[in-house]
Amino acid sequence: MKNFIKILKTNYPDIKFKDSDSFYWSPDKKIIFYKQNKNEIESTWAILHELGHALLGHINYGGDYSLLRKEAEAWEEAKKIAKKFSIKINEDHIQDCLDTYRDWIYKRSICPKCSTKCLQKNDFNHYVCHNCHTQWKVTSSRFCRAYRISKYQHKQKLLI
Repeated sequence: MKNFIKILKTNYPDIKFKDSDSFYWSPDKKIIFYKQNKNEIESTWAILHELGHALLGHINYGGDYSLLRKEAEAWEEAKKIAKKFSIKINEDHIQDCLDTYRDWIYKRSICPKCSTKCLQKNDFNHYVCHNCHTQWKVTSSRFCRAYRISKYQHKQKLLI
């Protein structure tokens, strides 16, 4: 892994690489944080994915589908970068990674009152059910469980 990081630093001198507890791209610091796993090839793929975010200029996302689109774009870019280093990224691995985002989006979109699947409103933390008109908010964090707080639930709690 250390040799690969050295190669990336040489090829991408504007981007820093730092050992961490997880994989992510920090656009404000221009650092790719990476985790050394037992499975070195999957770690390599993850670093290439984060490099994809960096090269595409990904800074933030506007909503659930924007995030999913950026994740898919970063994997496509990672495949292009990987070819330069004679690395092939397993497509099943990519889809498994994207599935974690798809599952997260799905859980956030379920109406807490009637269980209808809904779309986000303008504010990317805000949903309104097109079936029962319940409104709810979700956390903006991609790294925590999908919690939903609705005005309906809040009123019920106040009455108890």
